[in-house]
Amino acid sequence: MDKMKLEDLRKALDRRELSAVELTAYYLDRIAQHDRELNAFITVLRAEALQMAAAADRRIAAQENVTALTGIPVAIKDNIYTEGIRTTCASRLLANYYPSYDATVVSRLKQAGAVLIGKTNLDEFAMGSATQYSYYGVTRNPWDRNRSAGGSSGGSAVAVAAGMAPLALGSDTGGSIRQPAAFCGVWGLKPTYGRVSRYGLVPYAPSFDQIGPLAASGRDLLLLFQTIAGYDPLDPTSLPDPLNLDGDLSASIRGLRVGLPREFFGTGLDAGIKERVLAAAKVLGAAGCELVELSLPSVAYAAPTYHLLAYAEASASMARYGGVRYGSRAGAGRGNVEMMTTTRHGLGLEVKRRILLGTYFLSADCYEEYYRQAQKVKAWMIRDFAAAYRRCDLLLTPTTAAPAFRFGDEAKEERALALTEQYTVAANLTGNPALSFPCGRINQLPVGAQLIGPAGTEALLIRVATVYAESATEGGFPGETVPETGEQIEG
Repeated sequence: MDKMKLEDLRKALDRRELSAVELTAYYLDRIAQHDRELNAFITVLRAEALQMAAAADRRIAAQENVTALTGIPVAIKDNIYTEGIRTTCASRLLANYYPSYDATVVSRLKQAGAVLIGKTNLDEFAMGSATQYSYYGVTRNPWDRNRSAGGSSGGSAVAVAAGMAPLALGSDTGGSIRQPAAFCGVWGLKPTYGRVSRYGLVPYAPSFDQIGPLAASGRDLLLLFQTIAGYDPLDPTSLPDPLNLDGDLSASIRGLRVGLPREFFGTGLDAGIKERVLAAAKVLGAAGCELVELSLPSVAYAAPTYHLLAYAEASASMARYGGVRYGSRAGAGRGNVEMMTTTRHGLGLEVKRRILLGTYFLSADCYEEYYRQAQKVKAWMIRDFAAAYRRCDLLLTPTTAAPAFRFGDEAKEERALALTEQYTVAANLTGNPALSFPCGRINQLPVGAQLIGPAGTEALLIRVATVYAESATEGGFPGETVPETGEQIEG
């Protein structure tokens, strides 16, 4: 069942060939069997999930308000609020924090009858790209336990890749859905900024943060996206309806112009990844797309611009953790300064580093020289991409500059990691939707390609990637023998 598509699970549930309780128990058993090694989950909701599944079975039996996701388990990244369920952000500071309300995306999943199966691991407060800055330990790649799962949504990507959940939600501030999706061989979407509500998402950098879906196929990804997307009056940045959420994935892509930006295929890119992404371009060309070479000079400044602006916003976002509403109140009897200091001892070193840098960038001496200049580069990048979309309908690039790196090899892979950030953060700076989808393997390690499009083109991106996926011959998910360790995830 871990390899069954959502469409097949839906038919089995509706025909009563399989109950939602049985389906949920199956995935809970897989978590119990495999997560001790992989560490994708912080909290497993066994009792709650089985109760939700039983409710879904009653809903299906009565044929009342049955949706595509009724009875389907979904894993939730642990920086998304779940009422009465621990939400830790993978931090010691929030180890015992229980929200009093659901995030809008969680409410929509519940309304659809989905089953919340657990809260997944991440880099603390989503600040990282390897799911190793977590108070709850490192998440490991299911293709090779010695390699990174990517981050910060590594737990969600691993949950799907290892067949511990058919669907998952992550958050993407600078590539935190797409990079782990590429490393783990699954599909991951960063929606247009404002198309999915951020209400109930613990903020890192609010002008970049977006909640998005991860799945094992484009069709499954679209169904989850359609469930969580749409206007939300509780989120002041939410885009108004109507925006087309429908997607006919069988429609022709003939005549579409696919841009290949030179800046994404230069020095530092792994030769094998370049070969596979360009091979994907040829598949799209054979399907009737026009391939257009172009240049996006602003991309060279994407990573430093993103870091400066995101860290500045993180400095402001993290100010709330002072022991009053969040965190321990230890030291309160010795004054507010002591209470805030004691509370913030619960933060990890990477979070502290980003707060300090962001505070520096916002200081009176640095604001004009750093923060203001970064905002100007961001505006240039938005214009640069808008000009590109006058020449093409979407862009095809690598998602990462190299396959998943070994733990301890971060210094060795520093160039590739920096280039990967350049590839992914551009979509966050411009607010455009971006999709990572599997496009082959190198030594059995997954490779991801990325499609980026103008605002509101999520369904188009998924359609184009689905045409490639259904044409490609190389595929597969964990379940085959994993290199290096020789271990196997049975399915």
